[in-house]
Amino acid sequence: MNTARHNTPDLSGARWRCSTYSGGNNECVEIADNIPTLAPVRDSKNPAGPVITFERDAWRAFIAHLG
Repeated sequence: MNTARHNTPDLSGARWRCSTYSGGNNECVEIADNIPTLAPVRDSKNPAGPVITFERDAWRAFIAHLG
């Protein structure tokens, strides 16, 4: 059994921005792009809700695959 624990990253200084595809209606995902090693993502409708974090390389690969 894998008992590895992951530390919760400190996102208190995160600068969140909306997707450029949201059309300004604030119903989208937001990303904090000022965290050097992570790409934190959250729902703009629930900014106090859960955050999913990706390693930067994994996020870049994901975005590249969408294009």
